[in-house]
Amino acid sequence: MVESMSDARTKAVLLIAHGSRRDEANQDLVKLAAMLRERCQYAVVEYAYLELAEPDIPAGAARCVQAGAEEVLMLPYFLSAGVHVQNDLEEFRNEFSQAYPETRFQLCEHLGLHPLMLEIVLDRLQGAADQSIK
Repeated sequence: MVESMSDARTKAVLLIAHGSRRDEANQDLVKLAAMLRERCQYAVVEYAYLELAEPDIPAGAARCVQAGAEEVLMLPYFLSAGVHVQNDLEEFRNEFSQAYPETRFQLCEHLGLHPLMLEIVLDRLQGAADQSIK
């Protein structure tokens, strides 16, 4: 269900990835944020990294609040529900809720075993098979 623009204007998305020492790896999240912005469903789309890259998660949350978000959807760009997803991100959510009481922070599910993940895996396998034929 697509939200009305009046609802979407008060919401922000904070995409969260682990972070890497390789800038090329970090650029995937930057590009994903740009793609999501182009869809115009959310007035604010920011990204942040848990470690090894900037901006960090507190800076990303602050940017969402500064942009006027009344609700921030924190989406973990993680495949597995490891310690970071299960513990660290929930701690950040709790900290932000206290630091910005006028803003609601909601931690979304990580990517995990979403039904469409199988389609992505099959696409990647097909791409590799196509390359081996050449």
